[in-house]
Amino acid sequence: MAAEGERVLSIQSHVVFGYVGGKAAVFPLQCLGYDVDVVNTVNFSNHSGYGRSGGTKTSASELNAIFESMEHNELLMPTRLLTGYIPGAEALSAVSQLAKKLKHAKPSLIYLLDPVMGDAGRLYVAPDVVPVYQEMLPLATVITPNWFEVELLTRIKLKDLVSLQRALKILHEEYYVPNVVISSIPLKSWLLDSLPDAIKPSSDSENLLCISSSTTPISSPSSSISMTTPLSSSTSTIHAQCVPTLPGYFSGVGDLFSALILAHFLPHSTPANPQCTPLSAAASQALTKTHALLQATHDYAMTLPEEERLPTDDELDAANPLRKTRRMRGRELGLIKGQDIIRGVGIDETNTRRLQLWDQFWESS
Repeated sequence: MAAEGERVLSIQSHVVFGYVGGKAAVFPLQCLGYDVDVVNTVNFSNHSGYGRSGGTKTSASELNAIFESMEHNELLMPTRLLTGYIPGAEALSAVSQLAKKLKHAKPSLIYLLDPVMGDAGRLYVAPDVVPVYQEMLPLATVITPNWFEVELLTRIKLKDLVSLQRALKILHEEYYVPNVVISSIPLKSWLLDSLPDAIKPSSDSENLLCISSSTTPISSPSSSISMTTPLSSSTSTIHAQCVPTLPGYFSGVGDLFSALILAHFLPHSTPANPQCTPLSAAASQALTKTHALLQATHDYAMTLPEEERLPTDDELDAANPLRKTRRMRGRELGLIKGQDIIRGVGIDETNTRRLQLWDQFWESS
């Protein structure tokens, strides 16, 4: 649970129905003991996966008016900042200016920046957002891009281990980000072949890889990483874990995952496991809870009537939009039913998807 006085300022999207953006992040943070102040960057009826949605985007001037009023009333007092989906460069610049102001006033502020720009090779924000995010990276304590967003930020195509190393070097050395979590990398053959046996999946089912890279050294005296030498990216501590994919389409997963990392990230603590960093410990909790919630959501969806479980078919969906609506509706994240999972009920060392130390990462190529 959060320490007393911990307060999060969450700046991201809002939907009336369902669980993406702030709707996927705020409730989990509150379950874990954080007070959360919420600024909505969009106000939509539902997420875009339904094919039809209505609502408005919050302009830069509207965001600035909210931030200024909060400041005048002495209500800007977060200990942690979380930013997610912000569709345009002008609005993102307003958020950037606020982040700078908050970091200047409270250097200890923990800022998790989720650079929500696209997925699977598709950009779903304006292209001029990318350079603004690049300018914001040095403000961040933790960033949680997916593999496509890493490529956008670093201009490095992730095609082999060398390119992954180069991308992490850029994020650590050029953008001064101390903590990076790449949330979901497809486990292609080049990546699978590079993994240590302890991290490789135990089955041939489809998997994704979660990687954390931290410039905080691990506490284990047996590690080959020096405990006395300041860390550069070439000796950043790498942890990774595979997670099996689940069939079907889910939205809001990255928003939930990022919120759980922020909630569990305790930079000044010593993890119970000596081979962990504060980042890998937080990512392990986030990965465990996110996958458990996805499994529970999937299990629930499989109990629905057949018309709500129909497979994706673009032609049939276009002819009957409600076909897609019914399928999407049944796969909204089950956060309320799964609140015990969020709180960690029944989760212990035996069933945690703990990220494993990849201590030869920088020596491999």
